Amino acid sequence: MVFTEKPRYDFNDLVEIVKILRAPGGCPWDRAQTHKSIRNNFIEETYEAVEAIDNSDAELLKEELGDVLLQVALHAEIERESGGFDMDDVCDGICKKLIIRHPHVFGDKSAGNEQEALQNWDAVKMQTKSQKTQTEAMLSVSRALPALMRSEKIQRKSAKVGFDWATVDGAMNKVYEEYSELKVAIEHGTQEHRTEELGDLLFAVVNVSRYFDINSEQALYYACDKYIKRFSMVEQLAEERGIDMKTAELSQLDSLWEEVKIKLKQNNGGLKDEKD
Repeated sequence: MVFTEKPRYDFNDLVEIVKILRAPGGCPWDRAQTHKSIRNNFIEETYEAVEAIDNSDAELLKEELGDVLLQVALHAEIERESGGFDMDDVCDGICKKLIIRHPHVFGDKSAGNEQEALQNWDAVKMQTKSQKTQTEAMLSVSRALPALMRSEKIQRKSAKVGFDWATVDGAMNKVYEEYSELKVAIEHGTQEHRTEELGDLLFAVVNVSRYFDINSEQALYYACDKYIKRFSMVEQLAEERGIDMKTAELSQLDSLWEEVKIKLKQNNGGLKDEKD
């Protein structure tokens, strides 16, 4: 394949460059890749794009979206080489999906607000995928999703047919119930039983987050950042006071942790620290 450098490239150039990389005489690494070998690359690149969004970094987002697009192009090229679909088929498929799932834009349906638009989307989705029950709709939720995200999507689908708590109190009571069952499993159960009960507790907590329209995945994301911030301050205090964290009593470290919490609240005018 002949490659000519240009001052500016477009989507078609990306497809051609990937073909060159995969062709005989191209890049040995690119030629060796399969759908499965670059599976994790796809996940990593997607999360890096999400991080750019979270940081409101448009320049980085542009770069990371390019990395995601490269993964799409690679998968499409791998499939084209084996006689399957190609990038044009991918584009054709998503265009047709967008048209058929927006009957309020391209058809005779109407949608006066976001909720009605989602209802149209869901109705067409179930119809085109021949889903006759909500169980089938739940099974269509990807098992590869992070577990918190998958839990929330599954719960939302069951709620659409009325299988839901009337108030958040019911969801909270379920959390207490699952907590009690986990305590019993920890004291008397097997590892398998503990794993099962811990999963039930996490699932119940996600249900609570849904009632307040809190994204549980994002909530845990912020909790991780908050934990690192507090731990860093605890580590700094321990160093300043000559405390070896590896040998110190837990009560001593916990005291430092509480001291950090108080300091952060004072620095924020009596409010909890950021993302608390």
